[in-house]
Amino acid sequence: MKINKSHAEKIMNELGKNKIPFLFIIDFDMLEPQIIKLNEVNPSEILFNINGRKNYEVQVLPHKEIQFEKYPVPVEVYKKSFDKVLTQIQDGNTYLLNLTFPTEIKINLTLKETFLLSNAKYKLFYKNKFVVFSPESFIRIEGNTISSYPMKGTIDNSIPNAEEIILNDKKETAEHNTIVDLIRNDLSMIASNVEVEKYRYVEKIITNDKSLLQVSSKITGTLKDNYNAKIGEIIFSLLPAGSISGAPKKKTIEIIKDAETYSRGFYTGISGYYDGSVLDSAVMIRFIEREDEKYFYKSGGGITFLSDAKSEYKELIDKVYVPIN
Repeated sequence: MKINKSHAEKIMNELGKNKIPFLFIIDFDMLEPQIIKLNEVNPSEILFNINGRKNYEVQVLPHKEIQFEKYPVPVEVYKKSFDKVLTQIQDGNTYLLNLTFPTEIKINLTLKETFLLSNAKYKLFYKNKFVVFSPESFIRIEGNTISSYPMKGTIDNSIPNAEEIILNDKKETAEHNTIVDLIRNDLSMIASNVEVEKYRYVEKIITNDKSLLQVSSKITGTLKDNYNAKIGEIIFSLLPAGSISGAPKKKTIEIIKDAETYSRGFYTGISGYYDGSVLDSAVMIRFIEREDEKYFYKSGGGITFLSDAKSEYKELIDKVYVPIN
């Protein structure tokens, strides 16, 4: 049954109030939210691993040498959208915008095989339409504490002094600061005692052909005692996620829709799991979608006034990978 944002919010509130476990999958535009009671999730259609909470048994698959090819949009196509964004930044309409594109890929794995073989904190296989293997948390709620972990800043780990370079890069630092400030403001709408608990820490991501370093921060706040009866309100008030939209959020989303050449769909939406006590969720980045018999990998990066089109184009392509050793 197809439901809208308002209906989804009410369902989540009701399930939360009664502490009934459920899975939620919400697209970027919040037009096709999926709210499914845990005991009604069909593992022949949907598989998930939310930071260790999963609905399947680990399977040992036959070894296969992975073949993975990328066919990104021409740099000229990317630059046309990039220039449009830069003009909006120069006009003061946005100061950080996450620009994304689909890259056609060829891979000798099915979406389900990719799901089972990949290593990530958050994984989702959805009806043979798309697979996600995201390293980025959206929010986690445990007790009365809500935590968010915005991720901004990626670099190839093979570059000498990569960690030092990414942490001292002015553009990356400014971008990260902007998102941390945005998320802190978002959390302040629903929580008290909001603070940046951990600032710009580095994590390593192993991919099929290299390892990457990614920079995150941890922001926390305190929710009221009856938060579980308002889970839907809490989630939807924070969407779309700041790390994959930009700031100021409302105007930036308008610019995204004008600058990007496709519909994001579920890419950069969120997915998560409420077990009746703890809620954990991810931003749906690192995303492969099946369209007819072709596969498209959606990726992107943050654009600021310090951005360079060539570097941003390279980052977009670098983020096209599968986290399989």
